[in-house]
Amino acid sequence: MNYRQVKKFAIRIVLMVVATVFSIGFSWGFPNFIVKANVADSSQLSVSNSQQLLSQGRDFFQAGQFYEAAKVWRDAVGVFQRSGDKLSQALALSYLSLAYQQLGEWEAATDAINSSLAILQGREISDNKDRSLILAQALNTQGHLQLALGNSESALKIWEKAAAEYTKLGDVEGTIGSQINQAQALQSLGMYRQARKILEDVELSLQNQSNSSVKATGLLSLGNSLQAIGELEKSRELLQKSLQIAQDLNSKSAMSSAFLSLGNTSRSLAKKAEETAELETAQIELEKARKAYQEAVELSNSLGLRTNAQINLFSLLVSQKEFAEAEKLRSQIQLPDLPPSRQTVYALINYSQSLLQLTKEQGKSGNYQEVAQILAKAIQQAKSLKDPKMESYALGNLGELYEQNQQFNEAQTLTKEALVLAQSINAAHIAYRWQWQLGRLFKDLGNKQEAIATYTIAVETLKSLRNDLVAINLDNPDIQFSFRDSVEPVYRELVDLLITTDTETSQENLSKARSVIESLQLAELDNFFQEACLDAKPIQVDRIDKSAAIIYPIILNNKLAIIAALPDSPLRLYNTIKPPGKIENVLNDLQQDIGRIAANNQQIKQLSQEVYNWIIRPLEAELNAKKIQTLVFVCDGILRKIPMAALHDGKQYLIEKYNIAFTPGLQLLPPQPLKREQFIVLAAGLSEARSGFSPLPNVERELDQINSQVSTKQLLNQQFTNDNLQQELNLVSFPVVHIATHGQFSSRAEKTFIITWDNQINVKNLDSLLRAREQKVSRPIELLVFSACETARGDDRAALGLAGVALRAGARSTLATLWRVSDDSTATLMARFYKELTNSNVTKAEALRRAQLSLLQEEDYKFPYFWAPYVLVGNWR
Repeated sequence: MNYRQVKKFAIRIVLMVVATVFSIGFSWGFPNFIVKANVADSSQLSVSNSQQLLSQGRDFFQAGQFYEAAKVWRDAVGVFQRSGDKLSQALALSYLSLAYQQLGEWEAATDAINSSLAILQGREISDNKDRSLILAQALNTQGHLQLALGNSESALKIWEKAAAEYTKLGDVEGTIGSQINQAQALQSLGMYRQARKILEDVELSLQNQSNSSVKATGLLSLGNSLQAIGELEKSRELLQKSLQIAQDLNSKSAMSSAFLSLGNTSRSLAKKAEETAELETAQIELEKARKAYQEAVELSNSLGLRTNAQINLFSLLVSQKEFAEAEKLRSQIQLPDLPPSRQTVYALINYSQSLLQLTKEQGKSGNYQEVAQILAKAIQQAKSLKDPKMESYALGNLGELYEQNQQFNEAQTLTKEALVLAQSINAAHIAYRWQWQLGRLFKDLGNKQEAIATYTIAVETLKSLRNDLVAINLDNPDIQFSFRDSVEPVYRELVDLLITTDTETSQENLSKARSVIESLQLAELDNFFQEACLDAKPIQVDRIDKSAAIIYPIILNNKLAIIAALPDSPLRLYNTIKPPGKIENVLNDLQQDIGRIAANNQQIKQLSQEVYNWIIRPLEAELNAKKIQTLVFVCDGILRKIPMAALHDGKQYLIEKYNIAFTPGLQLLPPQPLKREQFIVLAAGLSEARSGFSPLPNVERELDQINSQVSTKQLLNQQFTNDNLQQELNLVSFPVVHIATHGQFSSRAEKTFIITWDNQINVKNLDSLLRAREQKVSRPIELLVFSACETARGDDRAALGLAGVALRAGARSTLATLWRVSDDSTATLMARFYKELTNSNVTKAEALRRAQLSLLQEEDYKFPYFWAPYVLVGNWR
């Protein structure tokens, strides 16, 4: 037996299987029936020929011809059994289990691997290197089977045993394969940090390996796993390395797989760029994805891999409305030739989604029948494979098809079946989709109470997924899945149901609507960080501040809803009905104009009056009657980027009448006020140009003026390094941290950062820095100030990054700017702010208001551009 060949194949198979699962069927091939096995009767074969059968089976398997591989390996098992070659028999059984798994024949796969392990763990085989190698491979095969059957904990334990066997052998490549497997199991269990740590170790191990097909496949697997958890730039880097090795080895199949994965990563990058209005970047990424898919198609010698690439390219063309090209490609996709497998079911679902989208865009109702047939085939295959998860996906998508065709009763039946299957395997990340779909169907059928009840269950299911956020992305046939499209609407549509009524909305429904919108704020922050990291604790408004009103402006499909909570009063609801898109258009115009120094101030006043009439005008009388001093906004979507201070009633700006603050939600609000004993400010800043950013010459004056009002510890320019900032935070319990430097807030965590002298600190680095502080200093940061940062232009949710920084830092309050203004006016405002802050009778919101009014009253700074961008997030007292 050629054990070197066995080892090489064993490692490659482990990595290839992982690559397949990590990318959910989109980066590796399917069975191919073009080449037929021509194997003689096993009774007539010699032991020498049986070794050839093992090799022939490996060739079939790597070509994606799993039926042929299974037949050949069955013959090999029989020959080895008759000849008494137990070790080779165990190896052939392990291979056979792999083939059965790819075919979805789970009972046969279980029998084969159990028989293999029984032989290897029996007394008839001595404990030597050959036995250990085959045992390690068999354990990897068994682990993959357990994972496929939904037994993630068992899979993890088995792969740990496999790693121990490879370590005993001193087999680095085998250890790498088992580590990638373990990371996969940990991700299935929702343990993403542990999985990420293992993958980092794998990357280091791969760097030390010489170029080989095993290294190429390992990098491919690692790149796919990082793509699934949103580490897109790192994913691309590793996939490019995998591609380079494949090209050096002239391996067309490996090149094709790498191109397919690169296409998927580019597609994900394009989606993120679109969400942050980086349209040029998005177009560049889409073109990269198109070229990568085309390369994958041209290079592939596997029908399955080629079909995958074609389906993903078809999806891209449909999303870009290139219908003629999509129709041309559609005629080339050979779905009927794909044999039954889990990957085939995924492909059928993915293709049906794109075809349904094409049908809706073109208005060709005749395609509905074809989509239904494809999904019926997917259901049939999922049933034959005994795969309830795949069957649930297929049934649910068929239900969506019937919903689109307004066949609501049939859609309801299918959706209920899909939901029962998802719940039977505790797949909450699938179940919420069918609960949401069922809620829509109840609404379409006119059963509002059932719709509300079902939507509420969907939201509760999503809340239960806070610690398993990546599962929604990781285990989803829709490669275009996004939080904005597939999670956020569940919350908004429930709010709309709760507040839309022919009679006065009940206090119970208003209270539920407020709770749902706060849950959405929390879900957005979880999605921002890609983990559940914030604790939500309900707080009563009356217990916080009896002079404050809490205002929830909520953007819905055809209206702006305002829920207002005033002390000792029932909740109030006001609606402004507008055509879809109208509200967003006005808010976009206001946000763009007010942030430009050369903007027409009269135009700004007109827009700000319109928004004032929507949000504040209906509340004026009650605000006056309750003697409200502070307005606290829990803003939604693009409203987060609107400086409420600049809303105008025709005579005055809102800041001239009220203190103003923002919060991501009262559930996340630390209620304690700032302690006003003598306090010290840690003031750090850059006045000189760094990292391609322009100088801020007035930062030095800003820090000096702060020092004239309160005691400070300064870190200026060369002193403002990451290490020095960390050291100062750990040494002294500073209640206020003031940072005057370039920075950006974005709706993407990786694009939210501040600049230091020697580097930049992104939001996750900031988290690590401040968590280290918490271990040394017990007192939290009362106020965190960013005086020269800005929200990313064009990103209507960029202020989410501001809220994320505020909460991740553990600060009770954060003061920042929505756009960067001249640093001389900032220096003036900050000096006044800190002067007011030393007054024990003045809240943080009042101190900011007085500072803003001082600019408003100066001729040079009277326009909102100068004084409006300053926002206080968190506790306003």
